[in-house]
Amino acid sequence: MAEGSGSGHGELLVDKHVEFIKALDKKQDELEYWMTEHLRISGIYWGMVALGLLGRDDALEREAVVSYVLGCQNADGGFGGHTGHDSHLLYTMSAVQILVMCDALDKVDAEKVIAYVVGLQNRETGVVSGDEWGEEDTRFAFISVATLSFFGAQARLDIPGVVDYVMQSMNYDGGFGSGPGGESHAAQVYTCLACLAIAGRLDLVNRDRLSAWLAERQLPSGGLNGRPQKLEDVCYSWWALSSLHILGRPHWIHLPRLTAFILSAQDPSGGIADRPGNIADVYHTCFGIAGLSLAGFDRYPLAEIDPVYCMPRAVVERAGLRGWAAHVPAAWGIERDAAPRQ
Repeated sequence: MAEGSGSGHGELLVDKHVEFIKALDKKQDELEYWMTEHLRISGIYWGMVALGLLGRDDALEREAVVSYVLGCQNADGGFGGHTGHDSHLLYTMSAVQILVMCDALDKVDAEKVIAYVVGLQNRETGVVSGDEWGEEDTRFAFISVATLSFFGAQARLDIPGVVDYVMQSMNYDGGFGSGPGGESHAAQVYTCLACLAIAGRLDLVNRDRLSAWLAERQLPSGGLNGRPQKLEDVCYSWWALSSLHILGRPHWIHLPRLTAFILSAQDPSGGIADRPGNIADVYHTCFGIAGLSLAGFDRYPLAEIDPVYCMPRAVVERAGLRGWAAHVPAAWGIERDAAPRQ
C-alpha cells in the first residue's frame, strides 16, 4: 500500500503522523497549547520516540530541541516540564532521554542531575520521591534508577532499598500498584518490572502469575486495558505489552488483533487517539507506534524499541544500556541479545 494513504485501518499513516508531531509547537494561538505547558518536555520526548521508531528522527531541529531542554534545567539540577517550572523526576528523565536521543548528554552538568536524583531518596525507607514536596509512587523508583543509569551512577542510590519498596508494592495477582497496597495497574507494572530489570532483580517476579494478569488485559476489540473492568486504550499497547516483552511472553496476547486496534485509532489527518473516533494526541501517538513496534508490525519498517527504556533499541545500545538483558533469569530460557529485527 502507498504510505500515508487510505483509511488507516490496515496501514500506518507515516507521513501524516510526522507532520502531526512537527506541527505541535506551531499551535501557540490555541488554548490547548498553553493548558499543556507543563507537559512540554514530555511532549518532545513522546514525539522524538515516535519519530525515531518511524525512521524520521531528523524531522525536528535538534539544536533547537537541545537548547530548549537545557533551558529547562533548574539550579537544583533537576528539570521542569517547561522553562521556569519546578523540577520533577518525570521531566528530569524525559529531558535526559531527549538529550541521549540527540547525542547531546555531554552538554548537561551530569553531577548536578545525579545529585538531584540521589537527593530525592529517603535513605531510611529506600523510597524515592518525585519532587521536593515528597510525592511517592513506584514510578519514581524506576525513574531514579533509569535516569542514573544513563550516567553510570545508579550505584549512588540505595538499590536494595528501591527494590524492597517495589516488592512491597507487588500484589497477590502478580501485578504492582503505585505503592504498598495499591491496586495493580499495567503502567505501574511496567515501571516496577523495568526498575527490577535494571537492578538485576527480575528473579523476584512471579512470572507466570503476572504474565497471566497482563494477558487478561486484552479485550474483544484487540485493545488492552490497564486494569480489570476498564476500557481499552492505545497507551496500554505500550504499558502492558512492554511488560510481556520483559517477561519474554508477548505471544500471550493476540498481536494481530492489537495491531488492528492501534491502526483503527489513527486520525486520517495524523496522530493516534486513545481509541477509535477520539481526538489524537502526541502521547497516544507515541505509545501507539511503540506498541506497533513491540507487536512486530511489518507493513512499514519500524525501528525496534527497547522494552525497558522506551527508546529505539539502537539508541539504548549506543548508550551502553542493554546490560539489563544479561540479568534475565536463566530459568526463563529467553535469548535477549539476538540480532535486532531488520
